[in-house]
This record gives sequence, structure tokens and C-alpha cells, in this order.
Amino acid sequence: MLAVIPVIGNRMLSIRIRLIAALAITMVIAPLLPSSPAVEPLSATGLLVTVQQVLIGTAMGFILSMIFAAFVHGGQIIAMQMGLGFASMVDPANGVQVPVISQFYIITVTLLFLAVNAHLMVVQVLVDSFRILPVAPIGMTQEGLQQVAAWAGHMFSSAVLIALPAVACLLIVNLAFGVIVRAAPQLNIFAVGFPVTMLLGFIVILLTLPSVVPQFNTLLNDGFGMTRRILAGGG
Repeated sequence: MLAVIPVIGNRMLSIRIRLIAALAITMVIAPLLPSSPAVEPLSATGLLVTVQQVLIGTAMGFILSMIFAAFVHGGQIIAMQMGLGFASMVDPANGVQVPVISQFYIITVTLLFLAVNAHLMVVQVLVDSFRILPVAPIGMTQEGLQQVAAWAGHMFSSAVLIALPAVACLLIVNLAFGVIVRAAPQLNIFAVGFPVTMLLGFIVILLTLPSVVPQFNTLLNDGFGMTRRILAGGG
């Protein structure tokens, strides 16, 4: 799970640091967990248990990473409307190029993730996962995996909601420029429209920035709720 979740699973952090964090969390929560069944690790049953636990951890991390991906896609939509789709930089968390607007949202939600103590909530959900879905050969069900895949669709709808105010405002601006070009064809709209659209885009981002906090909290609560529902369905 620590290899997949945002912030801790960041590629900027070395595998050694993530391994130390995993061992430290294990030492803390191991006394709080119910007793595990006596299974031979190298047997077929032990291999099945290991696969199930890896699958559960990956699913939990995937759900949380989709929250950050929603803001990445929302920033991409805004950047394309502003004309900044070409202004890209490498995202150190994922190792891919994203628009600078997306990188700004990634930094913002990362700080929010730490500010609301979401990393501690992750540890709490991890402890609850062993109680709701104990260590056993039977773990994640097919229905649970389908719900995890469906969560990716929720990411795209959330991205549209994040970018909707900027897209609506910039659409009105583009319509206004279309009317101006129709009324005055000799006007060089490219020389005027590009800086105006970019400036208004930054203004809209500034005005809508306070709404990022409730949107992130809503997605975070939905993500943790989805994780518990999947675990409960698997149990």
C-alpha cells in the first residue's frame, strides 16, 4: 500500500525510505491486530494469502491515488482552455509530463493531504482493514475489484467538477472574442486573445482556489468510505 498511495509512494522517495516506513508502521500496529492463522508461508495457501494481502494493499493505495489524479486531470483541462497545454514539466511523483497548472494542484493537494492528517487516517484505515477483512486465503471479491475499477470513473467526473468554473468562464471569453472577430475582422485576435485568456485563467484559478479544500475533503472522505465498503464486501 505504501508503494502506491500518494505522497509516501512518491517516486522522489527512495525504496529504502518506504521500506523503513513500512517496517515502522508494522511494528506499531502489529500488537493491535487480531491473531493471524498459522499458515506455512511457502505453501500454496500461504502464497494465496500473500497475493490477497498485496491485492488489498494495492487497491487501497489505488483508490487514494485516484484522488490526486482527479486534480491532475482537472489542471490539464484548465491548462488546455487557457492555452497552456504546451507548458509542461515532469511530475516527480509519477515520472510523466503534466501541465504546470496540474503541477500546481498536485503541490496544493499534497500540502492539504498532510495538513488534514490524512497520512494518519491511512494508518487507521490500514488497521481497520485487518479487522474488517482478516488475513485469510479469501480476501478481495470480484465485486470489490469492479468497484475499484469503477472508482476511476469517479475520478474523471471529479476532474470535470474541479475544472468546470474555469472552463465556463473561458468559454464565455472565447465566445466574446468570436463576436469581436466577426464585428472587426481586421483585428489580430491571436495577439490579443492569448494573453487575455491566460490572464483571465489565472484570475479564475485564484478565485476558485478556496473551493479546492472542500473538494479535496469530499474526495478524501469518499475514498476512505469506498475503501471500507470494499473491505466490508470482501469480508
